[in-house]
Amino acid sequence: MSLRGKTAIVGVAEFKPSRYTEGETTLGMLAKVASQAIADAGLELREVDGMIVESFAEAPFMAPATLIEYLGMTCRFSEVIDLGGATGAGMISRAAAAISAGLCETVVCTTATRREKRSTSGPKRTASSGFTGRLVDRTPTAEFEVPYGAIGANYGYAMIAHRYTHEYPLSPEQLAKIAVAQRYNACHNPDALFYGQPITVDDVLNSPMIVEPLRLLEIVMPVAGAAAVVVTKAENAARLPHRPAYVLAAGERTTHKTITYAPSLTDTAIRGAADDAFKMAGVRREDIDVASLYDCYTITVLLTLEDAGFAEKGRGGEFVDSHNLQFDGDFPLNPHGGQLSFGQAGTAGGMSHVTEAARQIMGRGEARQVRECEFAFVNGNGGIMSDQVSLVLGANR
Repeated sequence: MSLRGKTAIVGVAEFKPSRYTEGETTLGMLAKVASQAIADAGLELREVDGMIVESFAEAPFMAPATLIEYLGMTCRFSEVIDLGGATGAGMISRAAAAISAGLCETVVCTTATRREKRSTSGPKRTASSGFTGRLVDRTPTAEFEVPYGAIGANYGYAMIAHRYTHEYPLSPEQLAKIAVAQRYNACHNPDALFYGQPITVDDVLNSPMIVEPLRLLEIVMPVAGAAAVVVTKAENAARLPHRPAYVLAAGERTTHKTITYAPSLTDTAIRGAADDAFKMAGVRREDIDVASLYDCYTITVLLTLEDAGFAEKGRGGEFVDSHNLQFDGDFPLNPHGGQLSFGQAGTAGGMSHVTEAARQIMGRGEARQVRECEFAFVNGNGGIMSDQVSLVLGANR
């Protein structure tokens, strides 16, 4: 089934990233940002009949129903998505599919991550809750990798970077240029965590080494935040206040959970996801006006540029050298600053690539608006290059 032009993003909302959210609940953040996105679309709650939400700790079971009840909605379609950093893009593809299939008409997709200064204990066993205590991770990762120090994402992406530089030419300066360009973009986005804090290639190269070869300024800053998007039938879009960003295509691939079982460290599932998306959209790579690429690390961006088909395999460093990745350059990349400089608010960080692409198509990019933006490519990445979701958005159906 082709999704081309059947649905459109018509409303977006996003919290300004912050280091901490004292006193907030994830449920409250999800509800607030969803309500803001619905209002931004010019709609009422009663006009939204679909809900897609991420899993969250405060509702270990029936997360969509929890949020629907909290907002006082009645939905014909509800879903929970768990694709890590690809969750935001995955929500859009599923909303478009559900609407195209006639299961609902308008869907709100909402994500949120809170952070507290002091860690809190996990859920306790109680006699009345029906929850039977902490969930125990019995995956192969927990059994056979975590005990030996394979914890978090830094080590996995460092392995990828090491392997890439073994197979292909790539200099530290080329990776640093990615971070510098995104910081330039962030300095034109007042909501970015690093607004007003430009950096140079030397700043990146002189920042502390975290996990060789990855330096501090090549790694995202975890923050708190929330983001939501409203997707509706294309026929509804014309009557709403903003220029719609039509969903022209989606593609998806999942190959593994942990880096140990990745088929390859340098050829990723992005290739298949992007190929499917471009084929469905009927759009060429050279038609793309803005690339909104998941950027947990600089090496992630480089691999995405190659495997999504913008650069030849093994020549991503050359691509970075020969193109200007700033929003006002010849290859606008992550005009909001990307997660490297906007901030990574968990799954809401991944959703920021969707909200930014939609804003650019809508002409709402403000000081960082890309000129004549007709097509946008989005890629969401979950885990350690595990889940990949590609989207193509357009100004016309």
